[in-house]
Amino acid sequence: MGRRRGDRDGTTLGACIIAWMIVGFASAQLTNDFYSGSCPRAPSLVTAAVQTAALVDSTQPPKLLRLLFHDCFLQGCDASILIDSTASNKAEKADPANASVDGYSVIDSIKTILELVCPNIVSCADIVALAARDAVTLMGGPLVVIPTGRRDGTISRQSDVQSNIPDTTFTLDQLLNFFGAKGLSLNDLITLSGSHTIGAAHCSAFNDRFKFNFNGSGQILDASINPTFAKQLLQACPGNPSPTTTVPNDLTTPTTFDNKYYQNLQMGMGLFASDQLLFTDSRSKSGVNSFAQDQASFFSSWEQSFLKLSTVQVKTGSEGEIRKNCRAVN
Repeated sequence: MGRRRGDRDGTTLGACIIAWMIVGFASAQLTNDFYSGSCPRAPSLVTAAVQTAALVDSTQPPKLLRLLFHDCFLQGCDASILIDSTASNKAEKADPANASVDGYSVIDSIKTILELVCPNIVSCADIVALAARDAVTLMGGPLVVIPTGRRDGTISRQSDVQSNIPDTTFTLDQLLNFFGAKGLSLNDLITLSGSHTIGAAHCSAFNDRFKFNFNGSGQILDASINPTFAKQLLQACPGNPSPTTTVPNDLTTPTTFDNKYYQNLQMGMGLFASDQLLFTDSRSKSGVNSFAQDQASFFSSWEQSFLKLSTVQVKTGSEGEIRKNCRAVN
């Protein structure tokens, strides 16, 4: 979900309450049959395109899910992360925290298809949300019924990124403040962290858990990490790894959306420090244990939390626009 960077201050309770009110009001204007009259094939076309993309490149589904997280955390779920930089404006995707975010080409392909079938109807924001939902289902996760009717934002600034992307070194209090500002609870935090059951991370995202000597050998700094797991990580990511080197978020079943992420946490095998603290902190440990024991419980909670995530501060009605090109405002 996030990327390692510097700490930041938490949000106030008042800001959290206001954010929750905004989320609730906006999501109420979305509907499950929004395109039934204007573009009834839209959802099925998105699903088919995601399936095709996964056949060509199996790394695409996790990327599409991560794309939604990074979109919704900034400006709300309005596809602002898709906008390219211009000579006069550096957009969100220009920030180092979004450097490894991908899936753009799949969204572009879907938008091209939908513009041919239903021009000027389906928003890029809805495409991102539906594609992420379908990516989870394709990898074995639950099918979530999410409403549509999101409109696309017109603002995308690199300067907004650092204060709106969670850090893999955050404490639980910092994570709770961050998620609370988006109208998301402790249970949502535990549940949505389960997205790390798929995908991969660059070495730089977790190398703060080690101290490297001049010869490239590493020393474990984080006592919560399983020593055997730590050796695997140090072997994959020595002192000066290639910038393209990645490690699966879940070494057990990296291509399946399941509850193994939580079982890994029980064994000290959380890839990020912010993952492992969910098990070491008493406030979240019971939730981890519950999901580790019962995948059906995790899936049920995922359906609710994913719905909340996908409707964070959405734009509806006369807000925003329907972009003709997801990479640029009209």
